[in-house]
Amino acid sequence: MSEHSEFIPFTREVEYIKTKKEPCNDSIVQSVVSAFLERSRIGQIKYGTNLDRTDLTTLQWIQHAQEELMDGILYLEKLKQTFTP
Repeated sequence: MSEHSEFIPFTREVEYIKTKKEPCNDSIVQSVVSAFLERSRIGQIKYGTNLDRTDLTTLQWIQHAQEELMDGILYLEKLKQTFTP
C-alpha cells in the first residue's frame, strides 16, 4: 500500500467532477464545492468511511445531523457575541 493510498478515492472523485465540465463562474460556489470535497476527504481519512455507509439507522443519521447543527449554532453565537458592540 502506498504512503498516500487514502487519497485515491478522493482523487477519483475530483477527477470525476472535473470531467463533468459544467460551467460555474461563481467563485463562491467553487469555494463551497472545494470545501465539501476537502471535508469529504478528511472524513474518509478520519473515520475510514463516507456518507455511502449503511451501518447507521435513520435515527442515528438524525442524531449526527442534530449534533452537527448544534455545533454550528454554537459557532454562530460565538461570532455574534464577538462582533456585537
